[in-house]
Order: sequence, then C-alpha cells, then structure tokens
Amino acid sequence: MHDAVIARFSRTLSTTFAYGVPLAEALESTADAAGNAVCAKAIRTIRDDVTTGTSLALSIRTTGLFPSILLQMTGIGEESGSLDDMLGKVADHYEASVDNAVDSLSYLMEPLIMSILGVLVGGLVIAMYLPIFMLGSVI
Repeated sequence: MHDAVIARFSRTLSTTFAYGVPLAEALESTADAAGNAVCAKAIRTIRDDVTTGTSLALSIRTTGLFPSILLQMTGIGEESGSLDDMLGKVADHYEASVDNAVDSLSYLMEPLIMSILGVLVGGLVIAMYLPIFMLGSVI
C-alpha cells in the first residue's frame, strides 16, 4: 500500500506540474488524490513549507514518510529544472513495484482459490448424489 501511495503521489504531482499548475496548487490536488489520510496530511505540510520558501526536496525529507529515492530524484529534478520528468521516473518505478507485488500475490492465491472451489463443487456434487445412493440402498 505504501508503494501505491508513493506512485500515486509522484504521478499526480508530475502530471499536474508538467501541465503548468503552480507547485502549491499541484500539491493540494495531490493531497486530495493521495488516498491515505496520513500521507494527505504530510503532503499538506509539504505544501505549507513550499509556500513559505522551503525547497520541495527538503520539505519532503522533513516529513519522514517518503523513501530516499523520491528525495534524491526530487532534489535532482529541482536542481536540473526537470522535476516532472524525475517524478515521472519515480512513479514508473513504484508502479512497476506495485504491479509485481499484485502479480505475486495473485500467483500465490491461485492454489488457495482452486482448493476452495474444489471443496465447494465437491460438496455440491455429494449433496446432490447422496440422496440417490441412499435411495438405491433402501430398495
């Protein structure tokens, strides 16, 4: 879940910043789209820090919720003037991580689902044919 929130934060901020939305407004819409109350509060704190003149990378670092790769890429993006590209790369990385985790989880759940379906179908078959077999033994 943490990686999904980071990916959503990075992608939303990258997209809004790339289309010319001011950073403070982009951070506000990112906080609304975060999907996590703790991260939304941290993003609003970042927005407040940025509006007072603190750099984005330093503001993100002070929250303590975001991973070092996001901090480093944000710092590089601010220095080079390509913040939207760097945040896009972070979002790509974390989206791939989330996709791999979901694929692994579904791969692990497959045998469990098949076992449960087998028990349910077997129970229904036994429930349908047991009265017929009992009727045969009575005759």
